[in-house]
Amino acid sequence: MGKKSIDEQVALVMHGAEFGDEQIKERMAQELRERLAEGRPLRVYCGYDPTSPDLHLGHTVTMRKLRLFQDLGHHVIFVIGTYTALIGDPSDKDKARPRLTLEQIEANAQTYVQQAFKILDPDRTEVRYNGEWLSKLTYKEIVELASLFTVQQFLERDNFAKRYKRGDPIWLHEFMYALMQGYDAVALRADVQIGATEQLFNLLAGRRIQEHFGQQPQICITYPILVGTDGKLRMSKSTGNYIGIDEPPEEMYGKVMSIPDEAMPNYFDLVTRWTPEEIERLKAGLADGSIHPRDAKMRLAWEIVASLHGEEAADAAEAHFRRVFQERNLPEQMPTWELSEPINVVDLIFAAGMARSKSEARRLVQQGAVRLDGERVSDIETTIEPKEAVLRVGKRRFLRLVPAS
Repeated sequence: MGKKSIDEQVALVMHGAEFGDEQIKERMAQELRERLAEGRPLRVYCGYDPTSPDLHLGHTVTMRKLRLFQDLGHHVIFVIGTYTALIGDPSDKDKARPRLTLEQIEANAQTYVQQAFKILDPDRTEVRYNGEWLSKLTYKEIVELASLFTVQQFLERDNFAKRYKRGDPIWLHEFMYALMQGYDAVALRADVQIGATEQLFNLLAGRRIQEHFGQQPQICITYPILVGTDGKLRMSKSTGNYIGIDEPPEEMYGKVMSIPDEAMPNYFDLVTRWTPEEIERLKAGLADGSIHPRDAKMRLAWEIVASLHGEEAADAAEAHFRRVFQERNLPEQMPTWELSEPINVVDLIFAAGMARSKSEARRLVQQGAVRLDGERVSDIETTIEPKEAVLRVGKRRFLRLVPAS
């Protein structure tokens, strides 16, 4: 990326940013301009708690912004929250997270760096684990951090307020999360921290703690959540609406094509390498009807696969989609069923709710009403292997089969 002016850098970084407060957004944009005017590479970081072994497309929202900062010539730090994960970020939860052991966390953390380098430049990325500094804090130092905030400040947070009103438990260790994340900024001497919109409280806590330690407070930039393949809930492995960044290209392409049309702008803004101008042209074309939603979604699916697996893999995934779905006139949106092991076709039809009983499922197979990727299945002993395919029962019932990740 060629040399960019301060205004161009601010526009690129702030594209898609959402704070829930216009004044905070304007203040952060202004502070970013002032920090860029110092003419040095900024220290930019984002933290990722290894609460599961796999990263999904939702994690890449902030990773793509880290990569943008790298391409603009800044110093990027990828922080793996081995110690904050012991608490679990309560920002996006209306109940306490289940606690993980340090052994579980460290096992998950091993996969994060390799997956992150699908987006980040490994030669320009500093990887840190916040256990490096959080494990060394003394009880006296933790009390000092806690003295910078009031209980009322925490209870004003939306998720805590709802739990308090319902009488649900709010555990004392959950209050510690913002303190620990805030101290990360001090340990890293951060100029900029990026995160999800619901984490704004934690990021602002980092500013307060940095000021206490005599540091220049970090600029906080937050981005909205990526919705899952259902188009409604945030992308999450626990709800099953996720696209894993290590998934095979064909599976990834197919999952993107399954998202509802109305979710596309969210994906345009958050998980593509497109410029703001390209994104606005696509949105305008969809709005005035000059671009068909299917064509826009295919461009989106190709872009996501290409960014994670390369252009050749994206071309092959698109060709597979055209062959399996379009040329056989299959619907682009259909229920998805994960297969972790081979399964009998009759058992699958019944388990997926495509027949009211196993005897009905057997009759459908024997009558020639069942097809797998367009090929008729007539033997009730047929075994379906865990790979990407489309099962069709009758004329209108379709099921997209994908291997469990």
